Amino acid sequence: MPAADPSKIRNVAAIGHRGTGKTSLTEAMLFTSGAVNRQGTIEQGSTAADFDEDEKKRQHSINSALCHTTWRNHNINIIDTPGDPSFHADTIASLRVVEGALAVVGAAAGMEVQHERLWKQCEDNGVSRVIFINMMDRERADFFAVLQQLQESFGQGAVATQLPIGAEDKFAGVIDLLAMKAFRYEGGKAEESPIPGEMAAQAEEYREKLMDAVAENDDAVMEKYLEGEEISREEMFAALKAGVAAGTIYPVVSGCATKKTGVDLLLDLIVDAIPSPARRPAVTALKAGSDEEVKLRCDAGEPVAAFVFKTLADPFSGRINVLRVFTGALKSDSNVYNPASKTKERIGQLLRLQGKDNSPVDALGPGDIGAVAKLKETGTGDSLCADSRQVTFPPLKFPNPVMSFAVEPKSKGDEEKVGTALRRLQEEDPTLVVERDAQTNELVVSGLSQVHVEVTMDRIKRRYGAEVNLKPPRVPYLETIRRQAQAQGKYKKQTGGRGQYGDAWLRIEPKPRGEGFEFADKVVGGVIPRGFIPAVEKGVVDAMKEGELSGHPLVDMKVTVYDGSHHAVDSSEMAFKIAASMGLKKAVEQADPVLLEPIMSVHVTVPEENVGDVIGDMNSRRGKVLGMEPKGKMNQVNVEVPLAEMLTYAPDLRSMTGGRGDYAMEFLRYDEVPAHLSQKIIEQEKKVQEEK
Repeated sequence: MPAADPSKIRNVAAIGHRGTGKTSLTEAMLFTSGAVNRQGTIEQGSTAADFDEDEKKRQHSINSALCHTTWRNHNINIIDTPGDPSFHADTIASLRVVEGALAVVGAAAGMEVQHERLWKQCEDNGVSRVIFINMMDRERADFFAVLQQLQESFGQGAVATQLPIGAEDKFAGVIDLLAMKAFRYEGGKAEESPIPGEMAAQAEEYREKLMDAVAENDDAVMEKYLEGEEISREEMFAALKAGVAAGTIYPVVSGCATKKTGVDLLLDLIVDAIPSPARRPAVTALKAGSDEEVKLRCDAGEPVAAFVFKTLADPFSGRINVLRVFTGALKSDSNVYNPASKTKERIGQLLRLQGKDNSPVDALGPGDIGAVAKLKETGTGDSLCADSRQVTFPPLKFPNPVMSFAVEPKSKGDEEKVGTALRRLQEEDPTLVVERDAQTNELVVSGLSQVHVEVTMDRIKRRYGAEVNLKPPRVPYLETIRRQAQAQGKYKKQTGGRGQYGDAWLRIEPKPRGEGFEFADKVVGGVIPRGFIPAVEKGVVDAMKEGELSGHPLVDMKVTVYDGSHHAVDSSEMAFKIAASMGLKKAVEQADPVLLEPIMSVHVTVPEENVGDVIGDMNSRRGKVLGMEPKGKMNQVNVEVPLAEMLTYAPDLRSMTGGRGDYAMEFLRYDEVPAHLSQKIIEQEKKVQEEK
């Protein structure tokens, strides 16, 4: 199969809040277009995109899934992305490799927390947007209320290109405002019909609004429009496409994915409005090993450059890298270069994915998305390029993990199996951090939420046959200092032969929060030889790993070595390293050390009747309520609250709201722990350390 023409490719990511029906809509598009011969359901665990056992069990997406179909002789690559912020990494990566985003919004729930966050991600990546208001058959479905919310959040560029015919159990079809035709659906099949008489005036009103928005993107169309001349369908689509590409128009359509209502028209809109890779501006990459920019055009004749945005770690077939080709053609049985690992990789068989299934292809041309198995040294974020033009892409910016658990195998012989499983799963999930605590020798797994870590443990059990125990999450406290201090660290040891001697005077001073560690060498006169200064810095860095108050790392301080002495025979790197460690500990004791705790930015979305309960609960958790804003029929409470107070929040919120509340949380900054709590936390932390 030859590589596809870039002008005939459409790349879209289905994005939105959890529970809006992204996976069902992806499945409906695959079935409507003939890519699958049976429409699967979430309840039966039979959709193409949610094939992972954890997804079937929890009935929501955990991973992004690449699917493909054809519609009107165009190849459409669809990436179904997770809506749960715990699995946000895949969504961030997916938006790097598409030209269009299909924002799915619930007709009853309306705008939710994740929509605004994902919208910002689309803007940052220059991704065009189409909005599908799903579940129009649900109770309390209200297209016009949701449209108003969209316009309040995203501006008047969110403009209806369709109107629904009816709502809730009377939802029957849609009116296409571009063609001014009505389409009624029976069993998922559309039948053209006259616009209902009672909706004629409303359809004209919304068509005028659409014309106003579209005409602004094309001077010729605007001139015709102002002069009252007839505008052809082709001219309207060209102006609409220009507005969508420029990010000034976001067409809003509606339907019901599970009943396939409006799905065929959505596929038409994707083909007609989402820009092809050929229309995308040249992508900026960097010449490998430098800051020199390289512009990559969507051109099959250029040297190949592809970006790996996802890695699947399958225990049977091994590693599968999912990638987007930005320029040139990637061919099966060819060689490419990976600048990150500085290795050549052999491309075996290229694959086109349909969820967990795949089919072989001979080549992936510019603008196309596919996969390759069994590359040895390639992971998420890497580039694969021609040796003649080595380029890298800007790194993906993933959220930092905030929830940590100590992990221990249930069976003593499973340590190696668990370690191997975690390494494999890290390849698949860049937001998963696995570290061995040097002090306690514990294996610590950190993720974006408790659910995130629990899903990882479930995968270890299912895929690799090892069960683990999770110890309660520990808050990642830090320590810092509040004033300047200085101290001498002197290490002297005589053992009969050659001794050990190191002597360093250190001055420490606080730095603004978040600025990290700085080391300065102000030694003069050679009292500490130049060759031992790196050992002093190493001793300081090692000592900062364990603070004096609670054993947590020290941060945000400048350390200056300014004096000391040495012995011509007995001084060594080890002696100065130990001396620096001793000096730092002495200085910190005098520098008014303080405990820091992570503060989270939390957005709680609840029904109006629960707002008072949430605010009262947050106050009891030492939260600072910043404000409240309406989100359709819900209200969003914005809070800054210590992570220590949020470890058990999910079940508490479910209890408060009867399961109707939701929240998103991300790390904001570190702040000092209040004095009345600090000592209690320090004692608890020391007790934990002693027990270990």
